[in-house]
Amino acid sequence: MAEHTPTYDEALSLLKEFNKSESLLKHAYCVEGALRYMARKVGEDEGKWGIVGLVHDLDYELFPEQHCKKSQEILEERGWPEEYVRAIVSHGWGICSDAEPQTALEKTLYAVDELTGLVTAAALVRPSKSVMDLEAKSVMKKWKDKSFAAGVNRPVIEKGAEMLGVELRDLVSDVIMGMREAADKIGL
Repeated sequence: MAEHTPTYDEALSLLKEFNKSESLLKHAYCVEGALRYMARKVGEDEGKWGIVGLVHDLDYELFPEQHCKKSQEILEERGWPEEYVRAIVSHGWGICSDAEPQTALEKTLYAVDELTGLVTAAALVRPSKSVMDLEAKSVMKKWKDKSFAAGVNRPVIEKGAEMLGVELRDLVSDVIMGMREAADKIGL
């Protein structure tokens, strides 16, 4: 199939075709929001970064044992650009993929994917249950408590921040800002 650049509506339709879980859909919107915000911040293509964030876990609900690999098959069959596919596959680097993040998009997705989970958990324990009044320092306090959001892979987030050459606290702040833009969709 010839390569074509997907529209946002195509990406959203594809996401919903393979994912019915509300928590996975909300996670997709969190990562989309963070990537859009960060794309604007560094002068990259917000639309492209948002679409990649939206579908990065496309295969996770139906094919958890083939995570990233099945997404690659699905997206290649539908003619998605190699750049999009590689970014999605690389977010599983060292876990379920051998594709090391190289581009700014790949490194950013790798860095923010797990972090959105920690930010979500930190928002949910606030009286407001919202990211709108969440600050990076609150998340950093929770970061130190390894039993808080214990499923969040902190070493991956640290490695991602290092790849991007940013301080962890600044990365947390950027993710919060991006998630604020998606607050209505994610219910936070």
